[in-house]
Amino acid sequence: MIEPPPTRWALPSLEAAGPDEIAGVGADLEPGTLLAAYRSGLFPMRLGTGGPIGWWSPDPRGIIPLDGLHVSRSLRRAQRRWSVTVDTEFESVMRGCAAPGRAGSWIDESFVAAYTRLHELGWAHSVEARDDGAGELVGGVYGVAIGGLFAAESMFHRATDAGKVALVALVDRLREGGGSLLDVQWATPHLATLGAMALPRARYLILLRDATTRPVAPFAVG
Repeated sequence: MIEPPPTRWALPSLEAAGPDEIAGVGADLEPGTLLAAYRSGLFPMRLGTGGPIGWWSPDPRGIIPLDGLHVSRSLRRAQRRWSVTVDTEFESVMRGCAAPGRAGSWIDESFVAAYTRLHELGWAHSVEARDDGAGELVGGVYGVAIGGLFAAESMFHRATDAGKVALVALVDRLREGGGSLLDVQWATPHLATLGAMALPRARYLILLRDATTRPVAPFAVG
C-alpha cells in the first residue's frame, strides 16, 4: 500500500457531532482525503445528481459482525454455483454498482476515477462473483480496507445471490486476515437478513479506532 499525501481539508470531527447523518459538505475525492475520512468515520456520497460531496456518518451505523454473518441454505447452494476472485475487475464492480436504477446510481465518473486511484494505491478492493462457464462477472462488492477495517461501499448482482456470494467471500477473507470491522453504513432490512446490526455512533468510533490501527492487511496478497 502507498500512503498518499495528506488531505488539505479539515474534515468535521464526529466526537461531538449531532444526530444529522451529513457531517459536512465539500472538499474533494483525492486519495488522502478519502483515507482521512474513513479513518475518522466518514464516507462520501453526492447530495443529488451532480450535487456537492456530502460526508456522511449515520447514527446508528450499520456493521456486519464477522462472527455473525447469516448464510442461508439457498446462499450455500449459490456458493457452489459462482466462483470468487479478488481485485481482478475493480472498476467493473464499481460500474455494476453504479448501474442506472440501482441504489448506487449516485456513483458517478468522479467516484469511479477516485476509487480506482485508491485501488491502484492498494487501499480499495473488490470481491467478484463469476460465472466461469460464461466467463462473466455476475456480482460483486467493493470498499476501502484500512488495517482491520473494511468499509463496504456498495454491492451488486446480475444473477441471484451473486452479490451475497461475494460478501460471504469478503467476510471469510477478513476473518482469515485479521480483520475486525465490516462497515456497511446502514443496517437495511436486506442487510439485516445477512446479520447486519446497528451500533450507536460512539460505539462505532471506538471499534473504528481499534480496527484502523491494527497491523493487519487482509488484502495484502490478492
